[in-house]
This record gives sequence, C-alpha cells and structure tokens, in this order.
Amino acid sequence: MASSSSTLSLTFTLSSTITSSSSSSSYISNFTPTLLTKHHPIINLFSSKHKLNHTLKQRVFSVFASSSSPSLQALIFDCDGVILESEHLHRQAYNDAFTHFNVRVPSSLHDDQQPLNWGIHFYDELQNRIGGGKPKMRWYFKEHGWPSSNVFVTPPTDDDDRAKLIDTLQDWKTERYKEIIKSGTVKPRPGVLRLMDEAKAAGKKLAVCSAATKSSVILCLENLIGIERFQSLDCFLAGDDVKEKKPDPSIYVSASKKLGVSEKDCLVVEDSVIGLQAATKAGMSCVVTYTSSTVDQDFKDAIAIYPDLSNVRLEDLELLLQNVVAAK
Repeated sequence: MASSSSTLSLTFTLSSTITSSSSSSSYISNFTPTLLTKHHPIINLFSSKHKLNHTLKQRVFSVFASSSSPSLQALIFDCDGVILESEHLHRQAYNDAFTHFNVRVPSSLHDDQQPLNWGIHFYDELQNRIGGGKPKMRWYFKEHGWPSSNVFVTPPTDDDDRAKLIDTLQDWKTERYKEIIKSGTVKPRPGVLRLMDEAKAAGKKLAVCSAATKSSVILCLENLIGIERFQSLDCFLAGDDVKEKKPDPSIYVSASKKLGVSEKDCLVVEDSVIGLQAATKAGMSCVVTYTSSTVDQDFKDAIAIYPDLSNVRLEDLELLLQNVVAAK
C-alpha cells in the first residue's frame, strides 16, 4: 500500500458453528460476515490463513484506507459448487460410468485388478486439485495405473487408445449426469437466483464461467436458473472454450474481454481454491461461497467468505469491490 494512504482500523467478525454431515464431511452453517462500520469510503480487506476446526471460531479482518477503487460492473459465477452443490452428483456419475464399463484398476493390496470407485473423501481432494473431468481421469490413471475395461480388455498403452478410453468414459458420465440433473431433485444453492436478478436489474453484466463441459453446464443452468435467466447472460464460458482449465486464469481473462469490462471491475463468485486462484490470476477480486468439500481450504486471497449467498445482497458486493484494493 502506498505510504500516502491513510490507515483506518475496521474489524469484520465472522462466527461459525461446525456440524457434521451424514457423509462425515464437516461443514459450517450460520457463518455471516458482519461489517461493524462502513464510514470510510475505501478499504483494503485481507485475512490470515483460512483455518477451521470443530469448535466455535472467529475470523478477524484488517482494513486499511487507499486512494483508488474499482466499481462492480460485472458479476461472474462459477457453476459447480456455486450455483449448485454438485460434486457429489459428479462423483455418482463417474462411479456409474466406471461400473457401466467395468473399469478395473491395479490393486495396491492384491495382484489382480479391482473395480474403480471414487470415495467421498478421495473425490473431495481430487476435484479440489484438478479441474475438468478428463484431466481428473488422466491424472488418476497415470498415478494408479491404466485400467482394463469393456472399452479395452487390456490396459491401453498408446496415447490414442488412452484418449479414446477417457473420451468414452467422459461422454457416458456426462449423459448420466444430465439424467441426474433432469430428475428434478436438484435445486440451486440459497441466494443465487435473487443475486442474479438483483445484478441484472441494476444493469450489471452477468456471466457464468465453468470448467465443466459445455453441454453439462447448459443443462444445469437451464434446469436450475431457468431458460430465461440463462439466455439473458451477457457471457457464458465452459471448459470447452479454453485450452487450460482452472486454476489457469484463461476462462476469466476471456470473460473480461467478451464482457468488455476491465478485470478490476469484475467480481467472481467461486467455491474452491482452484477457482479462487483462477480469478485472482486474472486480476479479478473474488468472494467464496464454500461447500462441505471445500470448507477447509485456504481462502486467504478472497475478499469475503460465505457459507452461502442467502444473506448476501448486491449492495454488499458493490461495497466490497468499491472499497477493496487487494493486499499485495
């Protein structure tokens, strides 16, 4: 921060109560940022490393004055984890694909091969490490051994056959995921639709940028936010539209250009550290609405952290972006 900037002491207190889900993953509820004073027009918000334990915690933010501020012109949502809490649905679809094609991988405990099934805790780690379905499978098979399957009786050894296996699994998985979404049992996360409507009503640009395949994201958006909202988006980008997946910033850089809005005037809503990194590398500020699988991640570069968007208004996000100059 420039030495000429005056300093202002403000405190944000965030409280949370930790409970356990049925899948033994820990998550936080009733976790709401509270701005104790808003009198100074420009603030700089940053925090210490995000750590959560199974006890009551407080998070304190330091706030300083600065001399320049962006303005909220575009609000950009990730899809999976933000618009819907979807990772358990993706995991189910992958495991259904592995079963359908009888995918069997080398066993660390036996000489033979075992049916592949991604467990809850493993998938949480995997999806928070690697974006995109095909990269997930390619990484897994490189690490654990290429599998036998109904596609190839013996594990594929050349690049073309390996690519064919992954493409086949991903295509079937995508169709299975669509069936789950179409079932009518999946709902958007709290506050998402209201916040989208507030942004459009206020004349802000609205975008969705997801690392998932375009067909699956379109299906999610049409079923969860509705066709009218989907068609009114000013920008929609999926994993198919960029060469590199998150945490690479390409998708957000592309969105900024397509929207015609400077990166500093865009605000991204993400749920994971991978998405957070993609946004910040693109020069955008980012708020996080975490899920049960991302709650323990390090969100130190986020300008705000929420359990969901139910109590978040557009004016809250405008204030954050107007008053925040990211700590360097």
